[in-house]
Amino acid sequence: MAQLSNVTHNTQGRVKAMSRVRKFLAATTIGLGLLAGSVAVSPASAADNPYQRGPDPTAASIAAVTGPFATASVTVPRGNGFGGGVIYYPTDTSQGTFGGIAISPGLNGTWPGIAWLGPRLASQGFVVFGIETNNLNDSPTSRGTQLLAALDYLTGSSSVRTRVDAGRLAVAGHSMGGGGALDAALRRPSLRATIGNAPHLPSGSLANDRVPTLIYAMQNDTLVPPSRLTSLYNTVPATTERGYLEITGAGHNYIGQPSTILARTMIPWLKIFVDDDARYSQFLCPLTDRSGISQYQSSCPLITTSPTTGPTAQPTTAAPTTTPTTPPVGGPCEATHRTVNSWSGGYQGEVTVRAGSAAINGWTVSWTLGSGQTINQVWGGALTASGTAATVRNETWNGPVAAGASTTFGYIATGNAPTQPLACSAR
Repeated sequence: MAQLSNVTHNTQGRVKAMSRVRKFLAATTIGLGLLAGSVAVSPASAADNPYQRGPDPTAASIAAVTGPFATASVTVPRGNGFGGGVIYYPTDTSQGTFGGIAISPGLNGTWPGIAWLGPRLASQGFVVFGIETNNLNDSPTSRGTQLLAALDYLTGSSSVRTRVDAGRLAVAGHSMGGGGALDAALRRPSLRATIGNAPHLPSGSLANDRVPTLIYAMQNDTLVPPSRLTSLYNTVPATTERGYLEITGAGHNYIGQPSTILARTMIPWLKIFVDDDARYSQFLCPLTDRSGISQYQSSCPLITTSPTTGPTAQPTTAAPTTTPTTPPVGGPCEATHRTVNSWSGGYQGEVTVRAGSAAINGWTVSWTLGSGQTINQVWGGALTASGTAATVRNETWNGPVAAGASTTFGYIATGNAPTQPLACSAR
C-alpha cells in the first residue's frame, strides 16, 4: 500500500445559535446500489438541546464554503504523541463549548493536502484539529493512537481547551488516516462519530464498532476499491449507526480538493451525532441531494425528530402553574450521574458537578464501585481508584466553578452504572 497518499488545498469561515430539537420519524433509507440496510436506535434527542449550534440549516448552508461561524486557527508543534498540526475553532464565545474532531491525512500525506476541511467544518460550529503524523508512513493503528492523543491534547492542554466539550468528540481521516479513525473508534467507544474517507483498515472488520460510522468510497479508486469498503461496511453491527457513500467518478485522492459533496454529507453526520442535532437528519434520511453520489446506504432513521405538524389540543392533565427550576444545591457542590450510552458489559457515564451558592476553586467526586465494575477511561477529571472506591478530581482547567454553575466529566466503565448517590466535596 506504499502508494496511498494525499494531495492539497484550503478554505475558511463565521455565527448565531438556536435551541430546539423537534421529533418526527425520519424517512426510510435510500439505497442506490449494492447494500442492504437496517434500522438502528437513534442518539439522544431533547426538546431543548444544549448542544445545538447555529441557525436552522438549509441545503445551501451545508454546501456553503463558509458556514455561520467566524473562525481562527492556532498551530500546534510536534509532540504530545503526534506530529503537531493546526486547530481551527469558532471565535464566538457566547454559544458555550463546541464538539471537537481530529483528522488524519493518509500515507505519505500531510495536513496541508486536506486542509480545506479545517475552516470549512469549523465554520459550521466545530473545533477541528488537523494533525500531522509522527512519520509519513505510520500504520493505521499508529494513526489511530495519534488521533486519540490529539483529542486528549485538544481537551486537556491546548490553548482552546475551554472551547471544546470533552464529551462530544469525533475522528476522521483519509486512506491510512481513515483506517486510523476507524481503529480509534474501535478502541474508544465513547467517541460520538467517526468518518473514514477511502479508509485502509488492514483487519477489514468493524464487528466491534459502537461509534456511529460514515464510510466514503471512491468509484474509481484502485487502491481501496469500493468492493472492499462495502464488505467493511457490512461488518458494522446492526446496533451501530452507519452510513456509506460512493462518490461518482472519484479516485483515491479525491479529498485533496475542496468538495461540496463531502461537505454537505459530513456536516450533517457530525451535527447529528456530535451535537445531537435533529435538524440535520433531513439531509441524510433520505439523502436529499444525490448528485455526484453513485451509491448510498445508511441505518436511517439516524435520529428521531418530532412532527412539524400535529394535534393542537392540549393534554387533559393540567400543566403546573409554576416553571420548574433546578433545585438548590444542599452544600458547596453536588454531583449527578447520567448514562450516556450502554452496551453488553459496559457503559459510558457523564457526571455533572454543580456549585452551590458560592463559587468553588476545585471539586472531588467519589462513589463506590459495584461488583464487577471497573473504570477504564476518564476525561475532564483525574481518577484515583482503590478497591471499590472511585474518586475523580478536577483538572486544572475545570476546577473553578461559579456559584450555581456546573461542569462535567465523562468516563467509560465495565459493569453497570452506579445507582447510589455520588458524593461531592469542594475546595
